[in-house]
Amino acid sequence: MATLPRPEIEEPESEPVSTNEENEISRRDTAKRSRFKFRSPLVLIPLALLVVAGTALLLLYFSSYESTDDAQVDVHLYPVSPRVSGYVIKVNVSDNQYVEQGTVLVEIDPKDYQVAVARAQADLANAEATAKSLNITVPITSVNTSSQLRFAASDVENAKAGIVAAEKQLAAAHAQVEQAEANDVKAQDDLERYKRLVAKQNVSEQTYDQAIAAAKASTANVAAVRASEAAAQQTVQQANDRLIQAEANHSAAQTGPQQVASSNARALAAAADVQQKRAALEQAELNLQYTKIIAPVSGEVNKSVVVGLNVQPGQQLLTIVPLDEVWITANFKETQLRRMRVGQSAKIKVDATGATLRGHVDSIAGATGPLFSLLPPENATGNYVKVVERLPVKIVLEPGENRDRRLRPGMNVVPKVYLR
Repeated sequence: MATLPRPEIEEPESEPVSTNEENEISRRDTAKRSRFKFRSPLVLIPLALLVVAGTALLLLYFSSYESTDDAQVDVHLYPVSPRVSGYVIKVNVSDNQYVEQGTVLVEIDPKDYQVAVARAQADLANAEATAKSLNITVPITSVNTSSQLRFAASDVENAKAGIVAAEKQLAAAHAQVEQAEANDVKAQDDLERYKRLVAKQNVSEQTYDQAIAAAKASTANVAAVRASEAAAQQTVQQANDRLIQAEANHSAAQTGPQQVASSNARALAAAADVQQKRAALEQAELNLQYTKIIAPVSGEVNKSVVVGLNVQPGQQLLTIVPLDEVWITANFKETQLRRMRVGQSAKIKVDATGATLRGHVDSIAGATGPLFSLLPPENATGNYVKVVERLPVKIVLEPGENRDRRLRPGMNVVPKVYLR
């Protein structure tokens, strides 16, 4: 293509400037440059102060708190286990159900334990009856033994008096025997003399007959008094036997205190047996109550028990998570704990919900986490490498911060602990 010629534009002719005007313009430019040079430091100083103040405020803000992303929601889990063995007949809760403290969670078949309670009640009634009878026997035994002791002592005295009387009767009978024998000797001598006289007819036959009769009567009297003497001897022997029996009874009666003590001991043993049977009844009643497993705290349930399971004491059946008792375990570096104290306020940002909750530092662990592990580190083995350790810090929430119970153990959170 042919290039068209560019039209020429005529520039307007500038008007000539006078020398005075040029001097004025030069003076104004010089004044402006002077003012700018004079004002530029005044402009930079406020800007520098603003920068320094902003930097100081940022440093002050970032140094006013400590934060970590190594933090989780924590809680004490409550395992629920039976205290008695048995067959599960009912499970009243489902997984992740919220229950109140005291709610019946699981029921074990109570029939065997009801029978045990009835047997314990019968044993207790029997023991109480035995103890009551022995308590009645004790005072009776005490009175009887006291009476027997007095009677036995009296029998001994009576037996001794009987012996004295019998011996006196025996002495009298013996004197009578001697007198009867002497009379008999005289009668026999008289008979012989009368026999010789009657042969010489110096006495009459009638006198001789009287002498014969007197001799026979004297002989019969001797036999009679000898029999009385034998009876008196027998009486003395019987009196001695009665004394021996009375002394034996007295010796037996003297064991009365021991008998009373034995009765008291039996009564005390019966009372102890009552206490034992009452304790057995209380244990049986407790075992019957234990057939209903209740929630120790309020929280959500995680269960592993079903109807028909035979359970044993200590076997874990459920786990309750008390969502109202959660706290934050924040693992701060040891260098972050220089100014951290118990009671300092904190804000916790929850990753799951994005909410920010209020709390405060409750306590700082007594040792670093590795020391609580199964194999704690041994820095004296020669392979020591210094690393920044972390200590668990427990942060509790302010009342009402978790009223919706959305915080669950194990959730990740980011706490900020304000150091002022």
